[in-house]
Amino acid sequence: MAMLVTFESSETGELFMYAEVARMLFDIVGKEGTARGVFTQPQMLPAAEKLQAAVAAAKAQMATPAVDEDSEEAQQPLPVSLPQRAWPFIDMLERTARSGSDAHITWQAAADF
Repeated sequence: MAMLVTFESSETGELFMYAEVARMLFDIVGKEGTARGVFTQPQMLPAAEKLQAAVAAAKAQMATPAVDEDSEEAQQPLPVSLPQRAWPFIDMLERTARSGSDAHITWQAAADF
């Protein structure tokens, strides 16, 4: 069974994501995937900026010529992309960061991820 990571913000609602996705996002922002942790207010906007840069790079890489609709490749479902996975977390980081110096985001999981 896949492990979930729960993010709680001092300003927004909870955010849940699979540990594999959280690990990918944490690698981008330079955070360790510990079972519990915190983003402080000064860490949030730089983390959001790193994620936005990664999203922009992913979108540029995804921009490919149109696929022939009759081909088998056109019928394959597209995987969930980094922009789709990162957006809710970027939003949480930005909204929470703007709420003041006491703003924070904590996370917890069943184990390190």
